[in-house]
Amino acid sequence: MTPFKVAIVGSGPSGFYAAEALFRSQYDVSVDMFERLPTPFGLLRGGVAPDHQQMKSVSKAYSKIAENEKFRFYGNIQIGDDISIEELTDRYHAVVLAYGAETDKQLGIPGEELSRSHTATEFVGWYNGHPDYQDREFDLSQERIAIIGQGNVAIDVTRILAKTVEELSQSDISQHALDCLSKSKVREIYLIGRRGPAQAAFTELEIKELGALSDADCTVDASFMRLSDTDQLEVADNSKVRKNVAVLESYTQVVGTKNKQIKLLFLRSPVEILGDESVSG
Repeated sequence: MTPFKVAIVGSGPSGFYAAEALFRSQYDVSVDMFERLPTPFGLLRGGVAPDHQQMKSVSKAYSKIAENEKFRFYGNIQIGDDISIEELTDRYHAVVLAYGAETDKQLGIPGEELSRSHTATEFVGWYNGHPDYQDREFDLSQERIAIIGQGNVAIDVTRILAKTVEELSQSDISQHALDCLSKSKVREIYLIGRRGPAQAAFTELEIKELGALSDADCTVDASFMRLSDTDQLEVADNSKVRKNVAVLESYTQVVGTKNKQIKLLFLRSPVEILGDESVSG
C-alpha cells in the first residue's frame, strides 16, 4: 500500500486529534504539522484560563501523538508567506486545515472601536502570554467593567479580574499580566447576557467558581429569577439548566460584603458603547 503524506495546518487540539485519527486509521500515514507560532497546542496554550491547569494536562496526550516516528512539527511557518496552499497540495496527498478562527466577531454597535473597549481574544491572549497580544494595554484603573456575554470565556475573564493576586499567583498566568492585575482598581464586574437564566451558556461548575472567590461576591437580582412558563419547562426537562438555575437562585441571597462584586445581568442586549475617545458607559 502506498504511504500517504498528510499536511495539517494548525497545531491546536483539532490538529492533534486529526493526526491521532490518521495514525489510527487503516492506512500507512505520515503527518507534517505546520504552525504559525513557534510552539504547538493552540488554544490549549493560549486560550484555556491559567487557573484551570487541570484542563491543560491533555497536552500530555498531544505530546504522545507527536512522539510517533511518522510525525514532524514545523513551527514559525506562516501559510501564504513561507509556503502556499498550492505548494502543500503539490507535495502531500491531503491537506487538513485546522487553524481555527484568528479574527473576532464584532457586535456591530456604535462605540465598539473606542479606547478601553476590547475583545476577549485580546485579553485572554494577553494574560496567557500569547505573543500576538503582549503589546496590548488594559486600563484597570477603572472601578467598573462590563463583560458582554455569559459563556465559558466570559466566566474566565470575570474570574481573572475578580481573583486576588494570591489566588492568581498559584496559576500559570503570565508575569506581566499578574503585575498589571496586582494594581487593578476594578471593584464591580457586570456579566451581561442577552438571554435569561434558563438559557445561560455557562456550566454549573463555572458559575459555582464565581461564588467561591476569596475576595469577591457574586450576586443576582431576584427579579431576574422570575422564570416564564417556557423557562420553567426548560428547568424541568434539563438537569444542566436546573443546576444552573439553582446556583443562580442561591446568589440572590448573597449580601455583597467583599472587596469586589460580580453582578450577573440577564435579558440585556447592548445597543451602544458610550464615550468620545474612550469608553464612559
